[in-house]
Amino acid sequence: MLAAKSATAITPIVFVTGTDPVELGLVASLNRPGGNLTGVYFLDQAVNAKRLQLLHEVVPTASMIGFLVNPTSPPSQVDPEISEAENAARLLGLRLAILNASKPGEIEAAFASLAGRRIGALLVLADALFNTQRDQLAALAARNAVPAIYPYREPVDAGGLMSYGVNLSDAHRLAGTYVARILKGDKPADLPVQQSTKFELVINLKTAKAPGLAIPETLLATADKVIE
Repeated sequence: MLAAKSATAITPIVFVTGTDPVELGLVASLNRPGGNLTGVYFLDQAVNAKRLQLLHEVVPTASMIGFLVNPTSPPSQVDPEISEAENAARLLGLRLAILNASKPGEIEAAFASLAGRRIGALLVLADALFNTQRDQLAALAARNAVPAIYPYREPVDAGGLMSYGVNLSDAHRLAGTYVARILKGDKPADLPVQQSTKFELVINLKTAKAPGLAIPETLLATADKVIE
């Protein structure tokens, strides 16, 4: 997004991001973007505590939780996420182990280290790399029998255990409406950045049955989608 902004101050640009676009320097403010960029900001931060709590409910015997992060992501994005997860783990009486991976081969290496570090469950950071590698993540979690929670539902559709986070399809639909309006003559500077706040809990019951996990009925009752 920053590369696109630096390339042109004229061509309209519609973005979709989980990082504050004001902090990134994409727009002057959410209500008045002020330039040739506008888009959708999905609120994806400050929910790792909730994900950790959900994971703890499903795997209460796991005292060490792994947190898979991409160290090449901007520190302004990663550092607050780690800090929030560490605080949440402390409150729950859990230990958090940071696992770094910035490419597919490193994801596999991170999973290979789980058993040796006695990690009983896995929290996955909201990151573009991990979402594009959702099939790999789901397969590795199944192979290593590690319950994992993801920020988006796509890895769960691919066979992952569960997810809690924003609905990416909803965010992209909102972006699509802005593309249409700009093509009809509206200016990005006049279109406030939209905020996608639709969160969903998705559980793959079929995946849970493989390692014999018992999903609490309270979670199943509140889930937005249960994959049978």
